[in-house]
Amino acid sequence: MATNHQTQQLDASRREEFTRASLRLLRQGGRIPAVIYGAQAESLPIHVDAKELAKVSRTGRSEFFDLRIEGGETFPALIKDIQQRSGVVVHVDFQKVSKNKPIRVKVPLHLSGTAKGTKAGGILQVQATELEVEGLPDNLPAGIEVDVTELGTGDKLTAADVTLPKGVTLIGSEEELLASIVLPRVVDEEVDTGTGAESEETAGESDAGDTGTADGNDA
Repeated sequence: MATNHQTQQLDASRREEFTRASLRLLRQGGRIPAVIYGAQAESLPIHVDAKELAKVSRTGRSEFFDLRIEGGETFPALIKDIQQRSGVVVHVDFQKVSKNKPIRVKVPLHLSGTAKGTKAGGILQVQATELEVEGLPDNLPAGIEVDVTELGTGDKLTAADVTLPKGVTLIGSEEELLASIVLPRVVDEEVDTGTGAESEETAGESDAGDTGTADGNDA
């Protein structure tokens, strides 16, 4: 099941200065330096409010929003890259998109339900947390929820098992493994017992050898 997106808006201002000092002042004032990239346009240096950016980025990179340039146009955009330093965002790249052209994004996967295999002692192993898809911006989901309730022991969830919204296609192999139910490793008690006895004997021989060595060193 796909999670529909709700278009948000992020205000931005043009950057006129590009020195390190000016960037530092922006960050100290709660602004984040950024650049907008577009397929048919030159890159545009801007800066955005750090708190407002956090609200937008919290929804994920597959979520497009309206980027409104102060004194200029408003257009849909995606977060292309976020640069951090010690866990703090210091720069962001935005990608300008056209609502009439398909784009590729990685959509978050949300596994729901309790797999019946886990009730039988199995363990749910998650191999992928997102799926790359392509579609028009208005058709792209904010996330995809996958019910794992029917997964039994030894079962696998692949990309082919995911139902995509109309107009959205999968990029990559349908055989991509997303999750599976595996049994925990069973330890053979007899092997453990034999190993333990052997270890004790080895330890005894080692102790005897160590004693002789110690006497020799004392001498």
